[in-house]
Amino acid sequence: MKKHILVVLFAGLCALLTAQPSPNCYRLYLADKNNNPYSIDNPSAFLSERALAKRARFSIAITEQDLPITPQYKQQIQNVDASIRLLAESKWMNTVTIYCPDSSRLPQILAFPFVDSLIAVASYDTAMMASALGPEVEIPYQEPVVINHDTIIPYDYGAGYQQIAIHNGHLLHNEGFRGEGMLIAVFDAGWNGVDEITVFQPLFDDGRLLGTRDLIPFRNNVFAGHSHGTLVTSSMCMLQEGHLVGTAPEASFFFIRSEEPASEQLIEEDFWAYAAEIADSIGADVINSSLGYCGFPDFPQAEMTYAQVDGVSSIASQAATILGQKGVVVCVSAGNEGTGEWYHIGHPADAFDILSVAAVGIDSVVAGFSSRGPSYDGRIKPDIASVGVNTACVYPYWDPEIGYVYYYGEANGTSLAGPVAAGLCACLWQSLPNATSQQIMQFVRENGSCASNPNNEIGYGIPDFYAAYASHTAVPAYRPVAMEVWPNPCTDQIFISNARLDIASVQLYSTNGHKVLQLAHPDSWQVRIPMQNLPAGLYLGTVTLINGDTQYFKVVKQ
Repeated sequence: MKKHILVVLFAGLCALLTAQPSPNCYRLYLADKNNNPYSIDNPSAFLSERALAKRARFSIAITEQDLPITPQYKQQIQNVDASIRLLAESKWMNTVTIYCPDSSRLPQILAFPFVDSLIAVASYDTAMMASALGPEVEIPYQEPVVINHDTIIPYDYGAGYQQIAIHNGHLLHNEGFRGEGMLIAVFDAGWNGVDEITVFQPLFDDGRLLGTRDLIPFRNNVFAGHSHGTLVTSSMCMLQEGHLVGTAPEASFFFIRSEEPASEQLIEEDFWAYAAEIADSIGADVINSSLGYCGFPDFPQAEMTYAQVDGVSSIASQAATILGQKGVVVCVSAGNEGTGEWYHIGHPADAFDILSVAAVGIDSVVAGFSSRGPSYDGRIKPDIASVGVNTACVYPYWDPEIGYVYYYGEANGTSLAGPVAAGLCACLWQSLPNATSQQIMQFVRENGSCASNPNNEIGYGIPDFYAAYASHTAVPAYRPVAMEVWPNPCTDQIFISNARLDIASVQLYSTNGHKVLQLAHPDSWQVRIPMQNLPAGLYLGTVTLINGDTQYFKVVKQ
């Protein structure tokens, strides 16, 4: 009866939507995983050594949820018609997404006892399905190479300094935590020129690009088709001292294209879920997704409402939640709808047990475009904030005579805030290897600038990654409760108060690293710092105590 009703509803939907593109891609919900050749007793058949080691390390059970879709089910579906093509699948949700241009075949598919239901997710052009952009390029997954350094030399961050220093990420780097041995999977729309541009060459030379997957059916080379992933990845991986150093300059990476840049259709959530499971299967530590969905203008049949921003209505949001629970730190951009009609976050930023990232400037002020929370069910969203205004990154462009070249530039969007935070999450987890992914994400929240009073613009605020590290190790706390810096933001002066009377000197630096002020041996419990002659912006300060310890603070001059 259930299937009969679904067929009738589907036929009625097609009749009602004759003015809209006819669907030809469908998500099938399967009933079970019976007759499956895979077994939880032999997980190496579907999880990498790295993934298995992580599961064992953190006591994450391998269950039936982890088993791949029953292969014979997929084969039976394909056998219905030669034109049917498998596009995506989700073992966690037990779904298969197919291209089926002949809708008359759908009742036959629904008649299979292992198929529960289906929904339409896209309308793809047949010519596009038959085409491909350039030769197929896919780098198969390989295990990472860890490079151990005998000495740690501070970086010359160049244009990347401000977006790292606002998180005290440079202090974490100076402790030697720069992402070595950590694997970041990046979901995006394309990485134009990364395989050709010289400043990305260290990823290949050092064996730190561990693989690529292109999930979009009519594209087969992640290094062509779009530049968004190039900008995003550069904010994490770049190691060009004096020009740009990223937030995880020695991490390993894996690229997954889950976004079709030419259209916005519901099927992209299926690709996102598929990408999440790939990231889990290769043992990724962190994922960055600068992708989000709050509507599907090229597939209006899938109308989306704010009520669906609840963490459970979207297959992508469900997958993000599961990924965060299976030992991966999930960083998702909050979205750029803050000045638009939608206004709120979308999918999968509404997921549970992840970090959705809002955008701020280096002045710590939230960007107007940054999507706001809460989730529809009332949870604080976004979770944290990072620099997404004038974020330093690498732009590729095509020169017809010499191929892809590049220039250093800036970009706006939560698309850049997300990877800045993701890279530092990788460094933080490197520094605290015994913590779980859930603990790492909680440490990040707890050390946000608004942790005591979170809001729906920047969540728990701008994380201090060094404080998160210091508070869970033997490293002395560097921001004692006894010391206060106020007012912040300021206009003409700030005061530093310390009841212990042990301040020896105070230094103030601009975000490009230049010392702009120094006061030596103040003899009062309260130190006044004149700011009236300094330009507006963010300043970084150090307070040297009598015992030689150094404390750090940030202040914004308006």
